[in-house]
Amino acid sequence: MMMVGTHRRAERAAHPSGASYRHVHSRALASDPLDLHARTRQVTRLFRDMKVCHITGSRAVRGSVIHRRGLAKKKGGVGRHITKMVPRNFLPNLRRQRIWVPELKKFVRVRVTARGLKTINKQGAYKVLKKAGAI
Repeated sequence: MMMVGTHRRAERAAHPSGASYRHVHSRALASDPLDLHARTRQVTRLFRDMKVCHITGSRAVRGSVIHRRGLAKKKGGVGRHITKMVPRNFLPNLRRQRIWVPELKKFVRVRVTARGLKTINKQGAYKVLKKAGAI
């Protein structure tokens, strides 16, 4: 009688190098087998690079929110007191935009902030995109 699911374990265990399935695949994810967070850093770096304006170069930055309690002195209290610092990300005001470039007679897709759009409107699409390396 064969148990359900045992054939998969047998396939995983039979690796040409003699190493276990999990060990072989963890090496593929990270160059250093002792570095457990390499994959997480790789994905984090990918998402951080996705949140960058092509025009201004503004990107997500780390910061913190200050939690306070108490009544302000000018309202008759003893003052506001900090109770906690909470880490957070400050993200740029990004949008993925199709911009018409008359010199090229075509649309160009860029990831751009609101400030980047104002720059494009003021200086012209071709000049700004050429300087940024988007075209």
